[in-house]
Amino acid sequence: MATQQRGLTLYFNDGSRMSLQFPRQTDNVAAAQLKLENALKQRYMLFESEGTLMVVPFESVKYFQVYPAPEKIPGHTYVTGAKIVD
Repeated sequence: MATQQRGLTLYFNDGSRMSLQFPRQTDNVAAAQLKLENALKQRYMLFESEGTLMVVPFESVKYFQVYPAPEKIPGHTYVTGAKIVD
């Protein structure tokens, strides 16, 4: 059984970062794909954390990491087995 715990680290343009941990949001792979596509189209992400709503606009984010990595992302260029060397 796959781990239920998920995580996301946001790396901001100013050099700061924020890490979040959360439970699996859905067991439906297609629904998870739609959530990712929606976030990319909307250009912001919404998070509920400890009773607050956080709105993170992509303009303030350099990049983000999601773990564990999805097995595949249909319709997107997706390189597997990459290693950060720099």
